[in-house]
Amino acid sequence: DQEIARLIKKTVLAAGIRGDMPEAERVKLFSGHSLRAGLASSAEVDERYVQKQLGHASAEMTRRYQRRRDRFRVNLTRAAGL
Repeated sequence: DQEIARLIKKTVLAAGIRGDMPEAERVKLFSGHSLRAGLASSAEVDERYVQKQLGHASAEMTRRYQRRRDRFRVNLTRAAGL
């Protein structure tokens, strides 16, 4: 897991991601955890599938990983055909 973290940090720097920030701050923003949180945040599937994929024992832990998830993106009334 440490090698993955080093590879991610090296790639972020090489790609110039967030080049407006000092190098030390940029590498702190990205890690293996960033990949998992990004996956959990961007997956447009039912939360239980994200929970299973990430191996979380509780939905609460999965929600902690979901950084930008819009819980009200789906209009239930429209989905029910009303």
